[in-house]
Amino acid sequence: MIGDFSEEQIIDIVDTLESMYNRRTFYDMDPYRVLIRTILSQRTRDENTDQASDRLFSVYPTMSDIANAPVDKIAELVHCAGFYNVKSKRIKEVSKILIDEYDGVVPDTVNELMKLPGVGRKTANCVMVFGFDKEAIPVDVHVHRISNRLGLVHTQTPEETEEVLCEIVPMDYWIPINDLMVQFGQTICRPISPKHDMCPFVGVCEFYNSSD
Repeated sequence: MIGDFSEEQIIDIVDTLESMYNRRTFYDMDPYRVLIRTILSQRTRDENTDQASDRLFSVYPTMSDIANAPVDKIAELVHCAGFYNVKSKRIKEVSKILIDEYDGVVPDTVNELMKLPGVGRKTANCVMVFGFDKEAIPVDVHVHRISNRLGLVHTQTPEETEEVLCEIVPMDYWIPINDLMVQFGQTICRPISPKHDMCPFVGVCEFYNSSD
């Protein structure tokens, strides 16, 4: 499952992405807001996630506010995020659990985060990176696709991709990988019609060289 890349080449890939994009932050590293935003982001475009999150927090700015808010009002505010009925119930439930069982504090470990309803590995890892600035590699569709296209990994699932990336990428480079690859996947290494003429990695990319 591990590709034929040296550690030096992997570091060079991350450094190149760092030179191309600015790392984004969400809600000033507030773990709770990052958690809610990430739940809203599931199967949703970034712009819709941002709009839904901003609308929600403008009306209900705190964990307690959301825990006590009517589900139908939450659903109305996050409507643009898609699957809003499920997500509105989930974020209210998560908020209540955090208050009742965690004294209003978002846990800072992947295993504990995954005990919350609707929180899988990607969401938990996003909270670790964007909420706590702790080493983790959230693997979404972009990270999974790009890692396999380049040939860093040869995996079938995001979970496998995370496992291999954690093995081959030096830990000092874990935190920026998700955000950089997401931006790269949105602008250049797109799912359909990737922009090979703009890609700095065509010389080492398995996908590009196998299509010649």
